[in-house]
Amino acid sequence: MPEGDRMHALVRRLYPLCRSITGDGVRETLAIVGEQLDLTVHEVPTGTQVLDWTVPQEWNIRDAHISRDGERIVDFQALNLHVVGYSVPVHRTMTLDELRGHLHTLPDQPSLVPYRTSYYAPTWGFCLAQATLDAMPDGDYEVVIDSDLADGSLTYAEHVVPGQVDDEVIVSCHVCHPSLANDNMAGVAVAVELAKSLRNPYYTYRFIFAPGTIGAITWLARNDAARVRHGLVLACAGDRGSLTYKQSRRGDAEIDRVLAHVLRDRPHEIREFSPYGYDERQYCSPGYNLGVGSLTRTPYAGYPEYHTSGDDPDFVTPESMVDTLTVCREAVDVLERNRRYVNMSPYGEPQLGRRGLYESLGGRSDAKDAQLAMLWVLNLSDGDHDLLTIADRARLPFQAVAAAADALAAAGLLKVG
Repeated sequence: MPEGDRMHALVRRLYPLCRSITGDGVRETLAIVGEQLDLTVHEVPTGTQVLDWTVPQEWNIRDAHISRDGERIVDFQALNLHVVGYSVPVHRTMTLDELRGHLHTLPDQPSLVPYRTSYYAPTWGFCLAQATLDAMPDGDYEVVIDSDLADGSLTYAEHVVPGQVDDEVIVSCHVCHPSLANDNMAGVAVAVELAKSLRNPYYTYRFIFAPGTIGAITWLARNDAARVRHGLVLACAGDRGSLTYKQSRRGDAEIDRVLAHVLRDRPHEIREFSPYGYDERQYCSPGYNLGVGSLTRTPYAGYPEYHTSGDDPDFVTPESMVDTLTVCREAVDVLERNRRYVNMSPYGEPQLGRRGLYESLGGRSDAKDAQLAMLWVLNLSDGDHDLLTIADRARLPFQAVAAAADALAAAGLLKVG
């Protein structure tokens, strides 16, 4: 099966599960991901202090509906977005006027069901299409939410690809939203394929699948973030929009420069960091200030289907996920090969011909770029400029510069600085 179809099939399989920041929906999601990746699953008990937060009670739900004369007008079994996340149990008969204060709609998008949660303030509610609400007559309705809030745990998982060094690249995906395909099952699917493709990398790669905000905070509280050299938060990876990269808090971290280079020749947008969005804001909080950016297609709240029932599997495409995956792989390739070198023959230009370096270019269609890359690498390899800086300054593909460095190092003209 082509990898685009494989990612889309995973999105379709994960989509129906009712996820929240805790509970069995997250566990079921990680169990499915665990069929493709070797995951270490962590359970962090309710009440655990994690930085300035506390792991909340666990929420699980079995059924919910609004019924009239035995007919389910709003049915959790048909769409799990119909229930406000973390709703407390309810079993009452109410008039429509009494019920209205617990109903959430999108009047400007009358056919769509919104996604709403209330993690830390006990309440209950239903989400429905405005068109459905408009069609509900006055009268009595049976209201049922069969859920429970009890001490349990927060669940997250990691997949680690060991590298030649202990320094880490983290790839983080949130897994707390219910039936929303782009946000963020598409990000999960891209991360799975990226993890499967890594072979004997230089860096150690850690893939984190955790509930948004509280999950990233819990990971940071339980791990040594000092080993993290680079990172990427993946979200909204499957819509038809062009790619958007949000810089780390630093703005000039290596991951920021890498994504700017990789995206340079394709439609894209680069945004400066802001402390609003996905879990990059946790990794980039001032006490950590990690070099972690965020890669999306259309950013959060940037498309009409965002946090609505319109974000279904048909909203994401195999082609878009392949495009996101390709950029991730190119970014990994740059991270893996980016080094600083020192020119071992810095006084004048060394004679490349007698070392067979010019001859090795004979017949290559990119011989001119390859020759220029060698000259640029020799000139700027002073221990201060990495290969990515050289590629950007020379306006050459990173791969050409890295290949030049390999050839020059093999000829004894460079050493790693």
